[in-house]
Amino acid sequence: MTVIGDMLRGRVSVLPVPAGSAEETSQLTTALRAGQSIDDDVAVVLSTSGTTGTPKGALLSAAALMASAEATHNRLGGTGRWLLALPGYHVAGFQVLVRSVVAGTHPVAIAAAFEPAELSAAVAELGSGRRYASLVAAQLDKALRDPQATRALAELDAVLVGGGPMPAAVAEKASAAGVSVVRTYGMSETAGGCVYDGVPLDGVEVKVADDGRISLGGPTVASGYRNPVEPDPFAERGWFRTDDLGTLDGAGVLTVLGRVDDAISTGGLTVLPGLVEAALATHPAVAECAVFGVPDERLGQRVAAAVVVEPGSTITLAQLRSHVSGSLPPTAAPRQVHVVDALPRRGIGKVDRRELGRLFGAHEPHEPHEP
Repeated sequence: MTVIGDMLRGRVSVLPVPAGSAEETSQLTTALRAGQSIDDDVAVVLSTSGTTGTPKGALLSAAALMASAEATHNRLGGTGRWLLALPGYHVAGFQVLVRSVVAGTHPVAIAAAFEPAELSAAVAELGSGRRYASLVAAQLDKALRDPQATRALAELDAVLVGGGPMPAAVAEKASAAGVSVVRTYGMSETAGGCVYDGVPLDGVEVKVADDGRISLGGPTVASGYRNPVEPDPFAERGWFRTDDLGTLDGAGVLTVLGRVDDAISTGGLTVLPGLVEAALATHPAVAECAVFGVPDERLGQRVAAAVVVEPGSTITLAQLRSHVSGSLPPTAAPRQVHVVDALPRRGIGKVDRRELGRLFGAHEPHEPHEP
């Protein structure tokens, strides 16, 4: 925590790396040029969540980090103590450290494996006053399967959930258990979550282009990348052009629809996986699901789904196609389904669609298939 404090005072610049992986640490320190000169106002270089290529490294100032921390506490109702359940080298975990320093507190850390059995003691250790946690949806889902862990989370004033979409069933279960979930949207380039439950934090601006692409602006935005890319998403000063699609309603509430590069072009039409996943998730036999595109000679791409089935349940392709077609155009209904024990994930829990495409891209349309 001393290093974080020194960083916020402008005394050092840091590059967070995973302590448990010498290989990844070596890759990051080399690619992001640790130890070499950097602009004076850069407090931290945070790795981004991309799946390929050279790490870009978001350049964040102390002012951006503190603006994010202060806006978060303002939205949640005041400073408090934080549960550290995410790696400190990812933006969500790193910002728990920053918020703790800004609040003058120390976080309570739990093991990286995230065992629900540890939650009760960790929450008790947070003591009195306002108490918060930052999780990803997979962790929340895991905790909600343990009654004691669920009760512990319900004692917290807020549980921030980011890192990708949260299944409706998980959100409903959390609400029924009295867990105060706040859905966050943001990334390394914006010092973490900057839109909470669709509403921008203080000072944050959101705009959506005609093509649906989301841009985020304000004091939490990074100044650029350690390894710049073209086209430059920071080209408009003070703004970051994301790779996400969304809509803004009349009240300025943002709905994130999915990533540009996840969109499936099938038969000349565009299908957004997130919408199909939301429809599939309402089927009683579906515990978890992920939708992705696979090559198709006739359509260009066809819609495919990987499904984790509820214990004791069975599904057919026809059932799932009919279910999706009840709320979405028939084009969105999956043409192939694969039953899996678990969805592949990367980073802090994001579904790895690229890996699903690699695993199942050569399969022809058929009834649910178990690998």
